[in-house]
Amino acid sequence: MTSTEPRRFSSPLGSGIDRTMEVLAYGHFGRPVLVFPSEAGRAVDYADNGMVAALQPLLDQGRIKLYCVDSVDDLSWSNRSLPIEERAGVHKAYTSWLEQTVVPFIAEDCGGTLDLITTGCSMGAYHAVHFSFERADIAPVAIGLSGNYDVRTWRLWGESSDLTYFANPTDFVPNLNGDHLQWLQRRLELVLVVGQGAWETHPTGSLPSALQFAPMVQGKGIRCELDLWGTDVSHDWEWWRREIAHHLPRFC
Repeated sequence: MTSTEPRRFSSPLGSGIDRTMEVLAYGHFGRPVLVFPSEAGRAVDYADNGMVAALQPLLDQGRIKLYCVDSVDDLSWSNRSLPIEERAGVHKAYTSWLEQTVVPFIAEDCGGTLDLITTGCSMGAYHAVHFSFERADIAPVAIGLSGNYDVRTWRLWGESSDLTYFANPTDFVPNLNGDHLQWLQRRLELVLVVGQGAWETHPTGSLPSALQFAPMVQGKGIRCELDLWGTDVSHDWEWWRREIAHHLPRFC
């Protein structure tokens, strides 16, 4: 059985933001995978860049269902007209849309609540990892490809407060403790994949961020695998197709 044509779902973002958001769903059975696009991307980008085709065997075998979502990075982290805390506020609205609209849609489409895998490339990797930290109860596995997990390195400006702190894994992970940390140690698993070739260091900061962030997570006793690919591996779709096809099968 093949699963090439997506099912489309759209809804308003809400939180007073005038934006209609789209979800594209692929697959007929299997573990749900919530897919974030690269910076300022759209739900269709995963298919347009060959990522859905790279995972077609898993789709055809009924091992996964993909749920590709739009981003709002152009309104949040990539919106240079806004100070950092306001960008974090738009990001919070995006997270609320995922929790209140997308997750229930996935549950209905799957015939019940199942543990999600999150994944994404570049800035999508940040979104995947951040969402799994926030909602490990529903998304206990995150696979980040070429991500930068420190929002403060994104040429932001202005004063920051709680919204930025809780949106930035590099800020809040060092302060995890107590019962919540013990629960994350039992529940959460991260896979951080990054190449050592073109654009992984400059301008994206993906390689130095992964090298900093993975030991930070591991030091908290949370399962976190750092998978470094070679010096020929660039910050690009060609490699992300290979990376996700390599890592995703063991989780589904």
